[in-house]
Amino acid sequence: MESTNGNHPRRLARESVMQALYAVEINNGYPKDILDLYKRSFNTVEDNEYLQDLFFCVVEHKTWADDLICECLENWDYGRVAIVDKILLRMGVSEIYHMEDIPPKVSISEMVEIAKIYSTEESSSFVNGILDTIYKDFNKKV
Repeated sequence: MESTNGNHPRRLARESVMQALYAVEINNGYPKDILDLYKRSFNTVEDNEYLQDLFFCVVEHKTWADDLICECLENWDYGRVAIVDKILLRMGVSEIYHMEDIPPKVSISEMVEIAKIYSTEESSSFVNGILDTIYKDFNKKV
């Protein structure tokens, strides 16, 4: 499915990161090789840096993010969560915890909106609930 957000560079970068992470997940590919395919879509250094920073942040912190997400699941097995939802949750967690220049509420909102485009009907509410819980826990620690 194609994005309906026009041409906002950060949204497009987030969608590209999600797609690249999906390709890594499905194909067990090499993250850098897959990311290079997506970076060609962006004309500015800033957008490419953001795309690369978010992508490698998610790759680097995947296990930690998954553990954090699992702590928030109630009566739900993480193995049953849709791959796209897992990726969006990892991206949201990575932005909230590791990308200080992005307000957490913006991260949550963006992941919810992307879930509406690329995932199931229920996914946006699911992603919102999990990321909101993670954000509240993050605020307690800060």
